[in-house]
Amino acid sequence: MKTLYLRIVITTIFVMILSFLIAFIGSNLYYQHLLKPFNDQKITAMAKGISTFYEENPELHPESYFNHIGELGFQMFLVETLEQGKFYGGPFRETELDDAVVQSVIRGEEYHGVSKFTTGPFVTGFFDNVLINTVGVPLHAGGQDYALFLRPNVGVLFGELRIFFAVLVILSVLLSILFVVISTRYIVNPIVKLTEATKILAQGKYNIKLEVKRRDEIGTLAGTFMQMARSLEQLDQMRQEFVSNVSHEIQSPLASIQGFSHTLQSADLTEEQKKRYLAIIENESRRMSQLGKQLLMLASLDKEETILDKLMFDVSAQIRQVLFMLEWSWREKELAVELDLPPAFIAGDDKLLHQVWINLITNSIKYTEPGGAIAISLRQTESECRVDIADTGIGIAAADLPYVFNRFYRVDPARDRKEGSSGLGLAITQKIVELHQGRVEVTSELDKGTTFHVYLPIR
Repeated sequence: MKTLYLRIVITTIFVMILSFLIAFIGSNLYYQHLLKPFNDQKITAMAKGISTFYEENPELHPESYFNHIGELGFQMFLVETLEQGKFYGGPFRETELDDAVVQSVIRGEEYHGVSKFTTGPFVTGFFDNVLINTVGVPLHAGGQDYALFLRPNVGVLFGELRIFFAVLVILSVLLSILFVVISTRYIVNPIVKLTEATKILAQGKYNIKLEVKRRDEIGTLAGTFMQMARSLEQLDQMRQEFVSNVSHEIQSPLASIQGFSHTLQSADLTEEQKKRYLAIIENESRRMSQLGKQLLMLASLDKEETILDKLMFDVSAQIRQVLFMLEWSWREKELAVELDLPPAFIAGDDKLLHQVWINLITNSIKYTEPGGAIAISLRQTESECRVDIADTGIGIAAADLPYVFNRFYRVDPARDRKEGSSGLGLAITQKIVELHQGRVEVTSELDKGTTFHVYLPIR
């Protein structure tokens, strides 16, 4: 299996080679279509200059003159006929030339072999050292007509530059590959660390430290991974705590049911004792049933796949309906109920919000001493609806306020269990409100009362 490091190295080298080939082909096409005609004209001008200078200075010895020109970096072929031609300067690799071409130049025509020279896709005609890749101009000397074929001697003109460019290209390629190998290791190393950290995380070990100080995308990925690891650790702790709490909540009523069931099997119990024990078993069974329902509701809400069945309804009418349903409980404690509930229509899931008001009002009734008071008010703005549920109950200590919405959290565990509370009601309330894009807040003071503030968007 190829590693990411090897893949990046191979891909980069492949891209380098491909880029070189494309650039070479592109430059060759550029030479063929644009530079070659210009190069032909330039060589033609040189050839004409050499021919004209010799014609204007007939006293020059032709052998020494053309040898001197050849030493300056030109390859020449001076010919009257193909049988009487002579080469000057560097030798040609191929000396084939059509006799008709020679005769046409002798007659005064020009031969543009450079511009007409055809090459393959990977060969630039500029470097082809053949006689047909020349420029031919007529030359008149001593009453005789000649044909002069000329091209630059690339070997002489470039000389050591060819070696220099060759070394430059080779060193550039080798150094590029070396730097790619080194730099890729620098890029891939954090990913290797992330892979190892992922394996550790998969084993359930969350104490992971990644020392990645980079500020690029990989650094961001490492930071996000660390946040994910911390979140998973918190989630695992919450899961363990949740399982522990559920087990404890279920174990307590089960132990009571088992104990009192065993006691009922005794023959020396009075009828009154049997009824009392049966009532306890019934209450514990009811508490287990309520706990099961709340756990199922929380599980459903936690999926965050709950599709809210939103419709416009009057919140004030719904709260009045809940109060009417709970009338027996607040009248039994002789609580004063103050209402300030003007009509307020919002878009929401009335079934879920119905549970919110039941939870909050039930809590207010439960923790308010007989003869106390409950006040429920409603205010509506253009964007949201605010419901305040206040009581004159026992209140909540400031140290406990940040945790009241945590699952299974109880301010007074002994009292809450006696009252039949599971510690899930406020967690369910908060979850439902958040699903409606709202929020719920609480203010309280010991022995003075508690107020819950529920904010819900109008739509």
